[in-house]
Amino acid sequence: MARSRSEAAARRVAPASGRRGALWRGMAAAVLAMGVLGSAVAGELKLSAARLDRITAFFRHEVAAGNIPGAIVRIQRHGRPAYIKSFGVRDVATGRPMTSDTIFRLYSMSKPITAVAAMMLVEEGRLSLDDPLSKYIPEFADMKVGVERVGTDGQPVLDLMPARRPITIQDLLRHSSGIVYDYVVFGLIKQNHIGADILAGDFDNAELARRIARLPLAYQPGTTWAYGYSFDVLARVVEVVSGQTLRQFEQERLFGPLGMTGTGFYVTRPEQQDKVAEPLPSDPVHENPRIRKRWESGGSGMVSTTADLARFFQMLLNGGTLDGRRYLSPRTVDFMLADSIGPAAGVKPWLFYYPGAGFGFGLGFAVRTDAGVSPWPGSIGQVDWGGAAGTYFWLDREEDMLVLLMVQTPTQRGRIEAALKNLVYGAFER
Repeated sequence: MARSRSEAAARRVAPASGRRGALWRGMAAAVLAMGVLGSAVAGELKLSAARLDRITAFFRHEVAAGNIPGAIVRIQRHGRPAYIKSFGVRDVATGRPMTSDTIFRLYSMSKPITAVAAMMLVEEGRLSLDDPLSKYIPEFADMKVGVERVGTDGQPVLDLMPARRPITIQDLLRHSSGIVYDYVVFGLIKQNHIGADILAGDFDNAELARRIARLPLAYQPGTTWAYGYSFDVLARVVEVVSGQTLRQFEQERLFGPLGMTGTGFYVTRPEQQDKVAEPLPSDPVHENPRIRKRWESGGSGMVSTTADLARFFQMLLNGGTLDGRRYLSPRTVDFMLADSIGPAAGVKPWLFYYPGAGFGFGLGFAVRTDAGVSPWPGSIGQVDWGGAAGTYFWLDREEDMLVLLMVQTPTQRGRIEAALKNLVYGAFER
């Protein structure tokens, strides 16, 4: 009955022809392919089926209005799906519907996966959070920090001052290394980054780490949360410690055992390439995962599917275990999902603090530290993160809930993420 109602609703509102009509027809097909969960399941999980329908209405409108090509939303409580629906198409050029095996660019949603890989090595005693980074990548010894001052002529001058302490592995995991992205570094030090052009050519993780080590740090290590290439450097640490490439290690220890068959760094198999989700032509991304490069970016380079990520994040929500197999200790998971940059840590947020008001940062995750403050509802201890193209997740441990948003829209993502938070918490019955 639920499936029939969804099909009828889609037919009532879908335009008969044209580009927008094609989007709607793809959306309707995708909803049917994914399946619609009944009100009984939602009720058992203390969510209102009628209020969950608001999510459906919202995303149908976003597709119909031409704001996004398509999306997938998945909500799980107590390890059970409460809501799974797909909308629109994966690519307006082909008109293929958004389906469960659609592959998305994760961008910075790669970081939590890299964090888990590193913490597996920490648990095994092969890596320690207080280890100096230079123990694994010698080029990071004796780093310099760019400090601006006013010269005798009244003009700004950049001094390169010695780092007061080494960068540690913990600094990489909590973005307190002083290593920043090119697009968010300011002042005279920006010219160092522009001139270095560290992403030029075809390089691997080892070469990228060496290039980054030649740049001055934007902040003293351990003093400031600043977004940057820390997780790309961490990826190289994982390679050095494990003796494998990042992809090999994660395939062996995470992707394979978890059954994440659509997760990796590139989509080179011809039969898989039409599954890659594309943003609207007016809202482009620049990376094409169908072209293999040597770089396996631990900070921004992964691709994955909704089904794969649901398994990965459910494992974390379960305290490190899934289907009877343990990947991390529950104590390690607790540690990763706790705030690591609070007052006692002495790490202050920088100008662009992406976790947002009311949030701290753990080891790869934003961590909610206050039930209020933020413009959106949520529980203390909730963790989240997203990617530049729009993929986003959050884990609410108090509610035993996982929410996944899979979409490719660089310009609309913030607005849509905020709306989804209100829609999800607005569906709670108790």
